[in-house]
Amino acid sequence: MKVNKTLREFSIMSLGMLLVAISAELFLIPNNIVSGGITGLCIVVNNYIPMISVEALSIIINMVLFVVGFIFIGGEFGGKTIYAALGLSGTMWIIKTFLNPVAITSDLMLTAIFAPVLTGTGLALVFSQNASTGGTDIIAKIVNKYVKLDIGKCMLIIDAIVTIMGAITFGVQKSMYAIIIVFLNGMIIDKVINGFNACKQIMILSHSNDRIRDYIMNEINRGCTVVPGKGAYSGVETDILYSVLSRKQFIELKSFIKEIDPSAFIIVVDAHEVLGKGFGNIN
Repeated sequence: MKVNKTLREFSIMSLGMLLVAISAELFLIPNNIVSGGITGLCIVVNNYIPMISVEALSIIINMVLFVVGFIFIGGEFGGKTIYAALGLSGTMWIIKTFLNPVAITSDLMLTAIFAPVLTGTGLALVFSQNASTGGTDIIAKIVNKYVKLDIGKCMLIIDAIVTIMGAITFGVQKSMYAIIIVFLNGMIIDKVINGFNACKQIMILSHSNDRIRDYIMNEINRGCTVVPGKGAYSGVETDILYSVLSRKQFIELKSFIKEIDPSAFIIVVDAHEVLGKGFGNIN
């Protein structure tokens, strides 16, 4: 069982790395778009040292960063992050070496649309398995340890510096498209990750609470909490049913409530991440 879980996790990460690598090799690198990160830094360095490919630079820089990271912050990376970081660089190298890719389009606006779709989705798949692609994450952790600046702010500053280097090297226009890509990446990562864990928080006030409670527990196999309540105006004591369901389960429950008590009062709130028994593990 544990072996199957591990294989699934590494398969998802591998798919994520492939999507990020395709985005880099078919959109970003051929068009010299520097949207932060180690790949962006490698594109800039490659412009000045063309005899070393972006892919080789990525492997070298990531390996150096892991060594520096172990020296300054210890082994906090984990096998998944090492696999994802070096695996991404290796995948880019394989695509470059054996497929000799060329840009799908030279239109920068199309690049700014399709590159983050691939990159954002790929990174979300990697992040969903409690891993990262290393790179600027390691630099941010080192800075955070000694300067006490939030990791998120550190990464933003580092990516901003890389993007400025790209603007100096390839021009302001391309850096403007790079900024669009950075923002879209963040949005798509959030949307994809939320899509994995999206659930519905349900609160129900009904005259058929017992039947609804039994349906939740026995038919759709979810837990249900009974919260004592009292109407502020009527003064009538009543129970409120609280549960967290998947979208599909909520649709089933809503159909059931509509049949037995069309006058029921239901409050539905989106839950973007649910951890615990029956949902995601608390890592």
